[in-house]
Parts: sequence; structure tokens; C-alpha cells
Amino acid sequence: MRIGWNHPSDDEAKHHSQTNQSISLSLMLIIPFVLQIFAAVGLVGYLSFRNGQRTINELANQLMEQASDRVDQHLDAYLTIPEQINQMNADAVELGLLDLQDSEATGHYFWKQMQIFPNVSYISYALPTGVYGGAGRFLEGRGVTIDELSPRTNWKTYTYATDSKGNRTEIVAIYDNYDPLNETSYLDPIKAGRPVWSEPYNWDETAEYISISASYPLYNNNKDLLGVIGVDLLLSNIDDFLKTLQVSPSSSIFIIERNGLLVSSSGYEKPFQIRNNVAERVKAQESSDPLIRSATQHLLNQFGDFQQIQTEQSLKFAFQQENYFLQVTPWNQKNDLTWLVVMVVPESDFMAEIHQNTRNTVLLCLGALAIATVLGIYTSRAVAQPILRLGKASQAIANGDLDQRVEEPSVRELNLLASSFNQMAGQIQSSFLMLEQMNAELEDRVETRTKDLEQALHQLNRTQLQMLQSEKMSALGQMVAGVAHEINNPVNFIHGNLIYAQQYADELLRLIRLYHQHFPNPPVEIQAERDAIDIEFLEQDFIKILNSMNIGTTRIQEIVRSLRNFSRVDESERKAVDIHEGIDSTLLILQHRLKAKPTHPDIEVIKFYEPLPQVECYPGQLNQVFMNILANAIDALEERDTCRTYEDISTHPSQITIRTSVMGKSVRIAIADNGRGMPEQVRQKVFNPFFTTKPVGTGTGMGLSISYQIITEKHQGTLECFSTPGKGTEFVIQIPIKKGVWQS
Repeated sequence: MRIGWNHPSDDEAKHHSQTNQSISLSLMLIIPFVLQIFAAVGLVGYLSFRNGQRTINELANQLMEQASDRVDQHLDAYLTIPEQINQMNADAVELGLLDLQDSEATGHYFWKQMQIFPNVSYISYALPTGVYGGAGRFLEGRGVTIDELSPRTNWKTYTYATDSKGNRTEIVAIYDNYDPLNETSYLDPIKAGRPVWSEPYNWDETAEYISISASYPLYNNNKDLLGVIGVDLLLSNIDDFLKTLQVSPSSSIFIIERNGLLVSSSGYEKPFQIRNNVAERVKAQESSDPLIRSATQHLLNQFGDFQQIQTEQSLKFAFQQENYFLQVTPWNQKNDLTWLVVMVVPESDFMAEIHQNTRNTVLLCLGALAIATVLGIYTSRAVAQPILRLGKASQAIANGDLDQRVEEPSVRELNLLASSFNQMAGQIQSSFLMLEQMNAELEDRVETRTKDLEQALHQLNRTQLQMLQSEKMSALGQMVAGVAHEINNPVNFIHGNLIYAQQYADELLRLIRLYHQHFPNPPVEIQAERDAIDIEFLEQDFIKILNSMNIGTTRIQEIVRSLRNFSRVDESERKAVDIHEGIDSTLLILQHRLKAKPTHPDIEVIKFYEPLPQVECYPGQLNQVFMNILANAIDALEERDTCRTYEDISTHPSQITIRTSVMGKSVRIAIADNGRGMPEQVRQKVFNPFFTTKPVGTGTGMGLSISYQIITEKHQGTLECFSTPGKGTEFVIQIPIKKGVWQS
């Protein structure tokens, strides 16, 4: 049982403050175990992580150095082959074993060398006379072909297919305008006076053949130039080798020149890009591979220029929120080729084991922490549980929960304390039980009284609003009736006198015509005045003016009758009236809202009136219902038209359809619009008092509620609402023709 208490005294508050600042016995027993275990395991885990990280750094550097050595060895071996071939061919020329003047024999000789050295892409020679020849693999599906440029080819380059023995079989291509004496592979070795390597270049702008060339100048004993021989290698073979090296699962190796141009890479990155159908070499810092681009930029940030890197460097950098090992090693080939071999290895490839050890350490810490916590809890419970139970029970009673009993432990002192506590708790509970029952009875009576007052207040507010609405309509009816009466008298007078005015006008005009007939030649002054007033036009227009005035006064009389008909809101007795007359009177009052505006055309009103008998009803109140429903329909159509263009509204006009019919002993009036309609949850609330979907200040939410009350209570009829979102809303009124007679 719980009861309410007064605020604690100052002594009690001071006691609670001292209690909150003290440390519980359970924590005193648990915390030392937990701290010792956690500190020991955490220190071991930290030292293990640091040692593992240092070991990983050493391992990564060792693996990258081994991979760098393999790249150096492969480049040395791969790029030594062209130099060896050139030296062999130079020796053969010097010994007379190879005659470069014999193009047929030289081409066959080079073809055989291509079979021996499959990694070589092309072997060629060029003589000072312009004679050129070579053998190579550059035509897809043709194997090794032989080229020749000589007088017997009319100084055109012929490319010959060969058979399995190297014999020429057929001409597969002819090239014009090729001058080998203007090639850098011919000019550079002559200028240097020694064998040289070319920079990587594109063979005839063919993207698949990015090559480097080793050129060797040949001289006789008199130092006269005999010609230049050369061997080409494809850089794609270096790509294939780099792909076989794997320092780690996600490592990357690439080679760049000192000018920053990409030579080769272990990825799918090509050392060239196709621009306007021409292969252009790519700078490493502009590579499409973001890792190569980032690593190159880091080297430039560190050294400023690739020429500054003269020794092997080991670095670290961050890329995409991950640390990477970076090693760059210079590689030179007789000072002609000065490349940089760059290896990039993500730290995560080596840190997986360390992270696993870290996770294991964390799990061990958590396990040890859990064990220490369990042991501490068990110990604290064994020692402090009886005291803790007694303290909790005392606190619960202090908070108002009097239904507290504690288990009496086996310890004598604690047993006596628990027994005394249980006896005291029972006495307090008995003392407050009766007080609690009395408080409950009083609260029930207050709650019941409050609900009755709230309901009465709600009903009073609703009745007050309904009375205000009724008084407003009554005042409106009296005002309209007075205005109609004041207008009706002068209008009737004007309308009645128009008959005599028209009769007098006809007589005067007839007299003028007779006068003109018998005196066709009047005096000059009369003729001038006749011409000035245009007597013929005056005769026609005057009759039209009188007719227009007659039509206007008739229209005013109709409006006055409609106003007097609608103004019967204050009639307290049932009368037999024409329902159609009440609807038409309401439409006439709302005519200004139905007319066209600058933003939209007229709202069309379509009537399907069936012959109806006179209905016994309260005509003023029924007109009020028509007014509420039609005004809401116009509001819905105007809201819908704000989102449509004038042309759209003209094509699909806004319409209000009114249907009347007789159903047994009752009449049925259906008023529908083709507006937006309303969802079901709104339709179910339209007749609730104070419910409205209009903005604040534009509606009270009482119109349809009062209309529903007028139809159902005053006329013993029904008022229903049907609506489909996107199609419109229809209100259906059904009332008996005579009082007390109802047939659905």
C-alpha cells in the first residue's frame, strides 16, 4: 500500500544528503576486484598492441625491400636483353657474319632472333642511305613480320608475313612517307656516340604498343657510320611482372620517370590515355587510380621534385581514412633510364592480426571484469544482503509504501532488528489504511462532480452558439424583410407608371409621324431641330429604353420576392411552402458568388427539379440549411479553382447540381458539387459541433451542425453526406411532406 507524505524536515533532508554522499558496502567489496583485474589485463593488452605494431612496421619494410629487390632484378635482367642483342648484332657485323646491305638476309636473321627472345617486341636497323629493315610482333594474328624500306621497295615500307621458317610469304601492309633517319632512335645514339636508351614512346600512335628502345651506333675502323641497330621492348611486359608481385593482398606497385610520367603499374591503370584517337602518356599525379595519384602527390609534398630522390625512402601517408606504407627506390640503367619504383601497402593488411589480438584482449578484459564483478556481488550479498534488505524496506516506508516485510535472518542481532521492523510496519499500515479509504471516496466524488460540470459547460457553450446563430439569422431576416419592403413600394410605383409612359410615348410618336406625313416641308427651324435630334433614331431608341426599364423593374420585383421569401427565418410555425422557391431564393442571394471572376468563369448551377407538392416545414430554417450547404459547396469549388487555370476551368467547369424528387411521403433534395471531395475521416466529423477544415477566423464549425439539428430534430428528417476524394461531395436532405408522416 502506498500513501502520500508531507515534505521531509531539515533533519531528514540532511540525513538523506549524508547518505547519498557515502559509499555502499557492496561497492567497497566489488570495486577493488574489478580495478585490479582491469588494470592488469589492460596493461598487458597495451604492451602487446605496441609490440605487435612495431613488429608489423619492421615486417612491412622487410617485405617491401624484398619486393623492391625483385623489381630491380627483373628490370636489370629484362632491360639487359636488348643490350645483349645489340652487342651480338654489332659483333656479327664486325666479323662479317651479318651484311646489313643484304636486306633479305638481315630480315631473316632478325626473324630468328625474335624466336629466341620472345620478350622482345622489335629488332631493327637503319643505314645512312635510308635503307631500313626489321622484324617484330605488332600485327595481331600475324606472328613475327619482316619490314623493309629500300630501293627495291620503291622507298616504301613493306611489311611481309612469314612462314614457320622465316621466309617471306606475302605483303600484308605498305606504309608511305616513313623516314627512319629522322627518328630519335637513329639520331640520339649518333649524337651520343654510344648505345643509348630512348624514353617510352607510342609505336605509330598505336595505344597497345608503348615501348622503349635500345639503340646502338655502328662504325667501321675509320670511324665512319655504318648504321644504327635497335631493339624495342613493350612496357606491358613490365606490367605483367608487377602483377605477379604481391607484398600484401591490397598492395600496389608502380614505376615512374623523374619527370613524373607513369611507366608501369601492377593495377589496371595504363601508362597512357586516348585523346582524339591518339595515345598520350599519363603523369602519375593525374592517374585515374586514386591510390597512385595520392601516393605521387605525397612524394611531391615531401621532396618537392622527383630529382631530389636519390636513395631509398620509406614513408607513411593517409589515404581515404587509412594509413599506408610507402617505399620509393631509385633505379638507373647507365644513366639513360632513371626510374623510381614505388610500392604502396595498406597498414590494414598487416594490422589484421594485431586487431584480432586487441579484440581478444578486450574480450579477456571483459571476461575478467565479469568474473570479478560476479565474485564481488556474491561476497557482498553474503555479507551485506540482510542489512541492504532492511535499508530498502525502511526507505520504501519513508516513500509511502507501507506494505513492507523483511525476511528474518539467522543472525541473532539482525533477527531481532528485522522482527521489530516488521511489527512497526504493520502498525503504521493499519493506522493509514482508513485514511487512504476516506481519501479515495472523496476523490471519486470530486471526479464525478467535475465530469458533470464539464458536460454541462460543453452543452451550454453549444446551445449558446446555436442561439447566437439563430439570432443572427433572425436579425438578418428582419433586416432583409425591411429592405425588401422599402424597395418594393417605389419599384411598384415605377413599374406601374412605365405602362402609362409607354402609352403616352406611343401617342406622341404617332402624332409626330402624322404631322410629318401631312406637312412634309416644315419651316427651316423645325427641320433643323428635327435633323439635330435625329427623330428616326429617337423613335427606335426611346421604345428600347422603355422596354429595358420595364425588364429592370420586373427583375427587381423578383429579387424582392426572393428576399422576402428567404427572410422567413423567424417564423415559428410550420407552413406549407414550395421547396423550389426556397432553393431559388437562396441561389439568388448567392448569385454574386456564382458569377464569373477575373480568375475563373461562372459556377454552373444545374437543376433537376421534379414536380413537388407543398411541404409543411419551417421555411426560414430550411432556407438556412440550403444557405449553409450551398455556401460550403461554393467554398469547395473556389478552393479547387485556385489550383487551376482559366482555360482548364472553362474546359471542365465547376458545377453545383441540385436534384429534387418525391419518395413516398417525403421529399428528397440532393445538392452536389464537383470539388475536391473529402477523405473519410473528415466526412465522419462534418456534423460535429465546432468541427471545421477552414482556416482560423473564417468559420465557426457550427453551420452543418445546426443544419443537421434543424433537419433531424425540427423536421424529423435525415441529412446525409457522401464524398469521394477527387470527385466531389453530395448532401442529401429527406423530410416528410406533412408533419408526423415519414416514409423512407
